[in-house]
Amino acid sequence: MWWMFWIILPLAGLTLGWTIRWLYARFQLTASEQQAERIKQDVIKEAEAKKKEILLEAKDQIIRERNQQERETRERRAELQRYERRVVQKEEIIEKKTSQIEKTEQIFADKERKFLEREHALGREEERYRAELERISGLSIEEAKGLIIQDLEHEARHDAQGMINKIEQEANLAAEKKARDVLIATIQRLATEVTGEVTVTSVTLPNDEMKGRIIGREGRNIRTLETLTGVDIIIDDTPEAVVISCFDPVRREIAKVALERLVIDGRIHPARIEEIVTKVSKDISQKIFEEGERVLFDLGIHNIKQEAIRALGRLYFRTSYGQNVLYHSKEVAIIAGILASEVGANRDLAKRAALLHDIGKGIESDSDLNHAEIGMDMARKMGEDPRIINAIGSHHNDMEPSCIESVLVQIADAISAARPGARRETLDNYIKRLENLEHIAQGFTGVDKVYAIQAGRELRIIVNNEAVNDDQSRDLAKQIARKIESDLRYPGRIKVTIIRETRIIEYAR
Repeated sequence: MWWMFWIILPLAGLTLGWTIRWLYARFQLTASEQQAERIKQDVIKEAEAKKKEILLEAKDQIIRERNQQERETRERRAELQRYERRVVQKEEIIEKKTSQIEKTEQIFADKERKFLEREHALGREEERYRAELERISGLSIEEAKGLIIQDLEHEARHDAQGMINKIEQEANLAAEKKARDVLIATIQRLATEVTGEVTVTSVTLPNDEMKGRIIGREGRNIRTLETLTGVDIIIDDTPEAVVISCFDPVRREIAKVALERLVIDGRIHPARIEEIVTKVSKDISQKIFEEGERVLFDLGIHNIKQEAIRALGRLYFRTSYGQNVLYHSKEVAIIAGILASEVGANRDLAKRAALLHDIGKGIESDSDLNHAEIGMDMARKMGEDPRIINAIGSHHNDMEPSCIESVLVQIADAISAARPGARRETLDNYIKRLENLEHIAQGFTGVDKVYAIQAGRELRIIVNNEAVNDDQSRDLAKQIARKIESDLRYPGRIKVTIIRETRIIEYAR
């Protein structure tokens, strides 16, 4: 039986343990359910409280927005009421003004009617007075108007001419005084060579026998010399002299010097001629460069390219109306520099432009352009200042001057060319210039006689005193002066003098 007890006892223990465990699990489950229920209730309560809080905040926001909207509505209503009151006031003011305008229009209409009536009455009176004046004076309205206009025109012309003469006299006095001071200062400070030397085109021989040696056997010597130098050698009956003819002054100088050396050396044959010509060509080329550098050194001008220096040096062998062109350019540069200092212009630029104004004459070119245009092209290639290029191109009025330095170059060029002894003029050109002056003046109405005096520097004109009055004489002088300026080219200035006189002659018998 004991073995059954030992069997039942463990089974009972297991059953009791399982029962206790089940009861404990049941107890824990019940406790968890109760805790979950409490948590649920707490969450529900918290949600309800949050909901109530949100609802309260929403209600407060709605109340605040409603109050704000009501306040804005009240303000807009008050503003609209103010606008409405202003509109009403403006309407009242407009009505008052409209009423006043209507009254004023009525008054103006009445005044206009009265004025029209008075105008018609005055018109009738004017017609009556006009007819009476025409009857008394014996002139029509148009004739009277013409007389009045003519008198007014003569009076206006006389007053205008008097004013013009006064202004011209004052301007001439001031201009002449200023110009005289500047020119006197310029002339006093000018120090340059005065030369009337003309390029020599003849070579003196020791005797006439030398002509045969120059010609050589069958003319081979003279042909060699002409071929190497590019000149024409004229051997005629002129005693002890040979004439060299060539347009190029440098070639003419080379031939002259070479021929002089050959005459002194005495050995004249083709080989010797070639040797002498080659050596002289080198010497002349070196002299050209030295002359250009000497002028630049004397004037204190720098930064000139070698091409321009050689072109300046070639001017040493050129002349214009007997005036050495290089000396003329140097003289113009000095005068232009002094004038620029006197009037406050750019002195260095004026000197540089004046020195280069005739550089086109020293450039070897086959172009058909004049020397001013050739000089402009060279200055442009050298990168010179645009004002210098303009001064070179405008010194003979081929183009308009663009700066005061260009005008100063023109003035300096005219002073250098017009001073006494600077240039020579042939008799034919002199006579032709005088005839052109007289012919221009004779083409004007009222001119009786014309005389060009003082080597063409003054033109005296005698006019018909019946055809030309005093005021017209002044206009005539100006017209003739402008005609001379536009048609002729001349150095310096020409004085135009009008002479008008009345001669009454009676005879007592």
